[in-house]
Amino acid sequence: MSSHSHNADHKHSHNHSSGMTLMFALLFTTGFAVVEVVAGVLASSLALLSDAGHMFTDSLSLAVGAFSAWLASKPASRAHSFGLQRAEVLGALFNVLFMFVVIAVIAFEAIGRMRDTPTVDGGTVLLIGGLGLLVNIIVAWVLMRGEQTLNVRGALVHVMGDLLGSVAAVAAGAIIWFGGPSVIDPILSLVVCLLILISAIRLLGVVIRVLMEGVPHGVNSHEVEQVLAEVDGVIAVHDLHIWSLSSTSHALAAHVDLEHMPDWQTVLPQMQALLSERFGIEHCTLQPEDAQIRRDCAVEHNCGAGVQRGSGHSH
Repeated sequence: MSSHSHNADHKHSHNHSSGMTLMFALLFTTGFAVVEVVAGVLASSLALLSDAGHMFTDSLSLAVGAFSAWLASKPASRAHSFGLQRAEVLGALFNVLFMFVVIAVIAFEAIGRMRDTPTVDGGTVLLIGGLGLLVNIIVAWVLMRGEQTLNVRGALVHVMGDLLGSVAAVAAGAIIWFGGPSVIDPILSLVVCLLILISAIRLLGVVIRVLMEGVPHGVNSHEVEQVLAEVDGVIAVHDLHIWSLSSTSHALAAHVDLEHMPDWQTVLPQMQALLSERFGIEHCTLQPEDAQIRRDCAVEHNCGAGVQRGSGHSH
């Protein structure tokens, strides 16, 4: 008889919280982008319209994030027994890949402008860049204070990219305003692209680790085995697997050898508490087995016994 536990309500509250955070950021960013479009048309400013386009890409990423968080909050069903928690991982993956496209487009445009630098109105760039910087600081602050799911982090990569772009715009506008060369504008854009590329690659690594069901960062599988094996009444722990359902939900499955099978009623809650409090693993499936049967199997078929108390090896 196997036993399992999970806390679905806890995970749903995380997804609801991240969804509300992303929705606020979406409305705020989209609102400023609309203002930039209107100002760009009235001022006949291509620079403002281009920056508005960048803001709209942020809005798209935030919309994807909010939709993914909404999907992830849906309860489990017959078709999806773990629910749709992986939706937030897919949302983060989309945002990272989309960011690579944005970086490529900005880098291509920046290189073209370095070859043929147009005249830049430093005062306009400085003013709108400053307003954009303020908006992005507020949005980034909201996202960083929210639940740090992969979904939120994916959207944050876009917003931080726009924030750094605003910093570059302010710097370029100030330099040009005080008589500096217009070529500083595309040069700073390339620097920003490089910084965003580093962050995007790091986040992509985390997303791939979750999708490939790797052991979550910060969790040592050998340590988990040893801690579980030290519970009174446990002889060995084997066939242990740990993976992530999402950035805030981790799962574990393992076989537990007991000296006396009736001890399972007291051993199980101890293990569940250890996994939750020490390693943040809320969903666990533990299969109790009779240690004597395992020993007989080892004698007859040379079967391994996993991690035993006092031993340092596993299978």
